[in-house]
Amino acid sequence: MGGNAILSKDASATAQQQALRETAEQLVKFVENGDQLIISHGNGPQVGNLLLQQAGGSTKDNPEMPLDTCVAMTQGSIGYWMQNAMNQVIKERGLNKMVATIVTQVEVSADDPAFKNPTKPIGPFMNKDEADLAKKQNPDFTFVEDSGRGYRRVVPSPKPIGVVETAAVNTLVDAGIVPISVGGGGIPVVTNGNQLVGKEAVIDKDFASEKLAELVGADALIILTAVNNIFVNFNKPNQKKLEEVTVSELEKFIDEKQFAPGSMLPKVQAAMDFVNATGNEAVVTALDNIEGFIENGSGTIIKPAASRV
Repeated sequence: MGGNAILSKDASATAQQQALRETAEQLVKFVENGDQLIISHGNGPQVGNLLLQQAGGSTKDNPEMPLDTCVAMTQGSIGYWMQNAMNQVIKERGLNKMVATIVTQVEVSADDPAFKNPTKPIGPFMNKDEADLAKKQNPDFTFVEDSGRGYRRVVPSPKPIGVVETAAVNTLVDAGIVPISVGGGGIPVVTNGNQLVGKEAVIDKDFASEKLAELVGADALIILTAVNNIFVNFNKPNQKKLEEVTVSELEKFIDEKQFAPGSMLPKVQAAMDFVNATGNEAVVTALDNIEGFIENGSGTIIKPAASRV
């Protein structure tokens, strides 16, 4: 799930907890169906707000926390809200299940070219004067104009190569517990001898979720977004929803630039990566279409090319 599925117009903790209560009521339908879940989530709005709070309260004696630590902090807070919401709904439905959060580190390569080319927007929009002032106060930060909406800080977004806590996730799954893992794409770390070192970066949640799904041998990767299906020619008179599609067909649509970067494109790419790596299906659909997916398979189903008839 994306971080926007948690954040309402009201950014208070109470409002976000209420949003997660509504999310839990949808996710529990998988549990009722007998499915074993591993839940992952975004944190873009939450980590942006936390960075603002950190900067606003920073002093020489009480400096702000680095980005990797802020990712860990939002993993903890969102996980706490989500597991409580899920466990409450599970009890109300009379189900025998428990949900637990794992603060998850995701390994990236120190040589990933993303570290030299920060592109991932985080935090609030600013006007030019605000961005110039923020740059003056933080010379190491990079700011770019974002889609005509203002300036935002951008950070590296390296590709995940491993999930440190994979064995812990599998242990919870084997015990019948629902793990919440790789929150916000996971805490980006690089290996330095026997040490894991956090990096100032944000990993795309879709790629991190795919990597975890691949490593734990998941039967399916389900990416929940704002729409029931992937579309081509989206928002045009000739738009068409995709109900069943192969990886090779999606590759052609990507060549046609059918999917928006930073929005649907990473979801499509993550789904393709999972299908290619495992031979299993991936699904892209909306949170509020879970029942429709369970009952009649509605949504966009991505399959290996060989399975297409």
